[in-house]
Amino acid sequence: MSSTIPPGTAEAGAISPQELLLAARNHGMPLEALAYDVTPVGMHYLLIHYDVPRVDASSWRLEVDGHVAHPLSLSLDDLRARETVSADITFECAGNGRALLDPRPISQPWVLEAVGTGTWTGVPLAALLADAGIGDGAVEVLFTGLDRGVEGEVEQAYQRSLPLADALADDVLLAFGMNGGPLPPQHGFPLRLVVPGWYGMTNVKWLSRITLLDEPFTGYQNARGYRFRRDPDEEGTAVTRMAVRSLMVPPGIPDFGTRRRFAEATAQVIEGRAWSGAGAIESVEVSDDGGATWQAANVEPASGPHAWQRWTFDWRPGAAGEYELCCRATDSVGNRQPADPPWNLGGYANNAVQRVPVAVA
Repeated sequence: MSSTIPPGTAEAGAISPQELLLAARNHGMPLEALAYDVTPVGMHYLLIHYDVPRVDASSWRLEVDGHVAHPLSLSLDDLRARETVSADITFECAGNGRALLDPRPISQPWVLEAVGTGTWTGVPLAALLADAGIGDGAVEVLFTGLDRGVEGEVEQAYQRSLPLADALADDVLLAFGMNGGPLPPQHGFPLRLVVPGWYGMTNVKWLSRITLLDEPFTGYQNARGYRFRRDPDEEGTAVTRMAVRSLMVPPGIPDFGTRRRFAEATAQVIEGRAWSGAGAIESVEVSDDGGATWQAANVEPASGPHAWQRWTFDWRPGAAGEYELCCRATDSVGNRQPADPPWNLGGYANNAVQRVPVAVA
């Protein structure tokens, strides 16, 4: 525990009324929903920075402007008439795990549940930008949503940019559908950006404008909002791709108030999901002694290159007593979940191994 609490943080357990307001309007995915290949819409995690805008689809337009040869103004029907694709893609909030840090950054108090996998349907961004004609000197693509608010004492529309090369990846989508139906209001109706492998803040909802820029975007969400910093005065480095992570469905049954788990002393299958923004999952390991020893789990293929992967582990508790189950994943480029990742002021990318105390009777 730090002897001095940095600005913008609180001691562990001290949840403020303001954070409770955030927690009440945003929600995580119950960990038992890890059992689904595709997360049901109502169980998918949700983070809304400001308010959900009310959008009239009949009058809504997507504007494409800036350094382009042919500015575009497209209706929802125009987009639906284009060649469409669907893909299973896992989203995770950059702040997932924030509430487990000490000292705890003051923001949406995520524990482990800010994740979900949807089947997103839409049009490839690269094809649309090709139709607009990318101008010489364009270096970034700016995405502007219809939601507005105040953050960091700055009044703003929610805006994020991507380097041009990342925006032109063939798997980046402008999505108007989710899980086989229309995009729900809370998930960005009528249109949202979907950037596989990147943390959730990248996927701008209620998209209204795409602007080609000839210099890097310096708005709040890029320059201040999502950066790794240990001190408020640091410039920091940008938060981008999801760190490797695995989560398990907690075994047994829970105590209502504490969520402590109780299980029987019989052989049982532990299951979970693993993912990484840097590549496929190479392996998952499970421990029942708090990480002192590890055993390999069985990892199944993903339903797509950007979807989480199911894993299973045959657990045979040796006797009645107290156990601490842990899981950790390693991806195809060698990244492995740490026991304790470096602390940062925003509480971003905390991919520490999950720990589940279980009382076995």
